[in-house]
Amino acid sequence: MDKVGVPSVPSPATRWVSSRRRTAGIVAFVTWLFAVLTITSALMPQQRYRIHEVTRIIPAPATAIATAVSLVLGVVLLQVARGLRRRKRRAWRIAVTVTAALAASHLVKGLDLGEVIISLAILTMLVTSRREFYALGDPVTRWYTVRVLVELLVLDVVLGMAMLLLNPHRVSDHPSLGAQFRQVVFGLVGVSGPVRFHSDRFQDLFTATLLGLGFLTLLVTAYLILRPSQPAAHLTEQDEQGLRTLLDRHGEQDSLGYFALRRDKDVVWSPTGKSAITYRVVSGVALASGDPIGDNEAWPGAIDAFMDLTRQHAWVPAVIGCSERGATIWRREAGLDALELGDEAIIDVSTFNLSGRPMRGVRQAVARVERAGYVVTVSRARDIPVEEFDHVLAVAAAWRSADVERGFSMALSRIGDAADGDCVMVMAHADGVLHGILNFVPWGTDGLSLDLMRRERTSDNGLNEFMIVKLIEAAPRLGVKRLSLNFAVFRSALERGERIGAGPVLRGWRRLLLFASRWFQIESLYRFNVKFRPCWEPRFISYPTTRDLPRIALAAMEAEAFLVRPRPLQRLLRRP
Repeated sequence: MDKVGVPSVPSPATRWVSSRRRTAGIVAFVTWLFAVLTITSALMPQQRYRIHEVTRIIPAPATAIATAVSLVLGVVLLQVARGLRRRKRRAWRIAVTVTAALAASHLVKGLDLGEVIISLAILTMLVTSRREFYALGDPVTRWYTVRVLVELLVLDVVLGMAMLLLNPHRVSDHPSLGAQFRQVVFGLVGVSGPVRFHSDRFQDLFTATLLGLGFLTLLVTAYLILRPSQPAAHLTEQDEQGLRTLLDRHGEQDSLGYFALRRDKDVVWSPTGKSAITYRVVSGVALASGDPIGDNEAWPGAIDAFMDLTRQHAWVPAVIGCSERGATIWRREAGLDALELGDEAIIDVSTFNLSGRPMRGVRQAVARVERAGYVVTVSRARDIPVEEFDHVLAVAAAWRSADVERGFSMALSRIGDAADGDCVMVMAHADGVLHGILNFVPWGTDGLSLDLMRRERTSDNGLNEFMIVKLIEAAPRLGVKRLSLNFAVFRSALERGERIGAGPVLRGWRRLLLFASRWFQIESLYRFNVKFRPCWEPRFISYPTTRDLPRIALAAMEAEAFLVRPRPLQRLLRRP
């Protein structure tokens, strides 16, 4: 991967934001360390037996209360520390409350003065740095979290009651339902209740099970409270119309521009309305794709609006698939660094031909498929009859190999929509049966960008090459001068790594990519694209810091549907 060499000096605003991020990171680390010390202290026997005064308020065993309260508050602080690092205002409020509670508990317990001083120092640090924690929470999450908490508590109580009711021979003195209910509720926080047991083994199992359920409920609730705001992305009709207007005027600038019209994206506009950035929030990462849409001179305004939005919600800003020009402007305006992600294959229709030894493989594939009796039709989407289009949609859905539709930055995720009449559909038939489909979206007024490539699994090899060649032959009739084919991830590493004289690092990186190609189409897409001898246009990923890259990579893979959460987890974390 190559880093974009854009010499620039961070602006005062960028340095100020970086300073604030460091401050929030320091506070988060100190809070995390304090949480670890709190949990460790709670688990030390000599500390647990020093609590006495609490029993005057709560008639329960002192050691159990000391352990349960300290462990619960420590675990809460561990979760809160993650929110503090993202500058979440809600996390700051919880941290202040928990730290104040710990300071008060140390005073009540009469422990060493040092523990009181540490708690008060942490509390003072949180209060004095309150301006650093400004990120808004998701207003929907608040009530959704309450609902999940109630559901989990009900489930915990039902499971606890079931354990008691199904094992009456292990319980002493036939306690009432009220006593059993209190036993379960106390057990969720590690406190002994009124019920007595015949079997020590069952008592240990019952206590451990309830305490585990209580901790699980606490962790899930803390996560839901502190998770990054993740609004359900949706492109409104007004925004879509505005984007189409910009694409009509400036669509030739970026081959990925039309993919901004995906309806599972949000959009942020420049103050003048002459430029826009489409994005989706995934796991706290605001993913923009391609270059900003619209007038180049208005790009900085759209970038500033996007960065303000990410700071407001404590999202990590990232851009996948931007051009070198786009990466340069993101670096200059927002301070984002960039790495080369791969290359886009561009074919110049006017210079393409099948003659010569380099094109021998494509030429032979085209001839072989043509002899097999395949016929290709190339049409604008609006010119295809409705009945035929319905059949095409049904066949394309049947050919899809995955349960989910992949794509985010370089796929439209729909075909046959009435608003996409300028798309070009390439279809291959043999004996009247449909065997292959290519869908291209507009790239300005004289270009096309590949959106969808599917074929019937038993069709002849070389069918995709045949359809692309036939599209190139029909390009003058359609007014098309350039084609954008597949995106080749890490193309330069694959190409240079197989050359004579490649160093051990480059060869090792290439072997790693070949290994990953068993699950992802890395090498196969590169080999397919290179057959057409295209021009290569580099694409980049822009990011704030190196430590954000793993998180951004996972968010990008989830957005592209290469990583799919298990369905039970999707139901728990779905948007309410």
